[in-house]
Amino acid sequence: MDIDIILEPDLTPDQVAEIGVEAERLGIRALWSSNYHFWYDAFLALAPVAAATSKLIIGPLAVSPWEMHPLKMANALLTLNEMCNGRAMIGISGGGGLLGAIGWRVANDAPVWPPQHPVMKVSEPDRRVRGMRECIEILEIARSGEFVRGYDGGTFVIRRPFGMAWAKCDGPLIYSCSSGDQTIRLGGRLADGIQFSDFTVDMLPDAMERISEGLARRETPIDDFRIGNFWAWHIKKDREASMYEGRRELIWRAAVVARVEKELRKYCHDDDELKLIIDHWEELRIAFRSRTGEIPSIPNDLLERLIHGMSSAGTLDDIDREIERYQAFAAGGLTELSIRLFDDPMDGLKMIGERVVPALR
Repeated sequence: MDIDIILEPDLTPDQVAEIGVEAERLGIRALWSSNYHFWYDAFLALAPVAAATSKLIIGPLAVSPWEMHPLKMANALLTLNEMCNGRAMIGISGGGGLLGAIGWRVANDAPVWPPQHPVMKVSEPDRRVRGMRECIEILEIARSGEFVRGYDGGTFVIRRPFGMAWAKCDGPLIYSCSSGDQTIRLGGRLADGIQFSDFTVDMLPDAMERISEGLARRETPIDDFRIGNFWAWHIKKDREASMYEGRRELIWRAAVVARVEKELRKYCHDDDELKLIIDHWEELRIAFRSRTGEIPSIPNDLLERLIHGMSSAGTLDDIDREIERYQAFAAGGLTELSIRLFDDPMDGLKMIGERVVPALR
């Protein structure tokens, strides 16, 4: 299993390049830039690392066709692919935090369990799975270089002829960012790979079945279908720094796992603990938004069970335990694990490069 890294969106393009050069040296397969609504552009931030590296695969994660029309997405992606000589990739999502910022309600932006506050008046894109399908189809046409008279998928329309034969490099890779059954099947049927988000090892068997169902419906078989998973890295030299970062980011881990209630329940000793999390869900949000990492109503013991269950956390002494988890991910079918770095990303990268990458080769 390969190791990829995902970076915070607040890093400058020069910092991304510096980390990318070190990642390539350490044997990291790929680098993803996070796509947020108020930080550096996820495509443009990769320009310096495209020039500074020669093997590292690079791309934005995740981009939705409701924030960027697939035709312009194809233009940006193929431009990046030319800049890095065929090493570009993209993660296509039906939702994402950026959509929430521009007025759409999507599951990844505001956790759907527990339910949203009733005063929020928001809407959700219609037929999101079809929109993802059409986006992937348009990207596929674009990277083929074929000249076509247009595209009318019902959700997304291109009314003028287009052809991108100017793009000479092979690729780029197209991933679907898939967590639900329908989008997992879709990725297996159309994309080059899938990125899960915060899936635990126990969630993989069902997901792999959905991938197999999608692969069985492909018109053309694929030899190297990629299966990745976003996974948070909070390991620090200082344990309290690790727990602070884990508490601060816990809302995003719990929001994904909570959709499968049994996954959240397994970290609780009893129903009272599960109810405590539900009743104080808003404190998890506040811990992130305030950057305090403070969740006063939930005991530290329970918080640490959640953090250790849904992310990699602790000190250097805990890395061997995490390697065992990563080996279980590989046995479960992942071809790569996309490790998300937060504070002090270079420190985290060096730990991963020196300890994790050699253990998984």
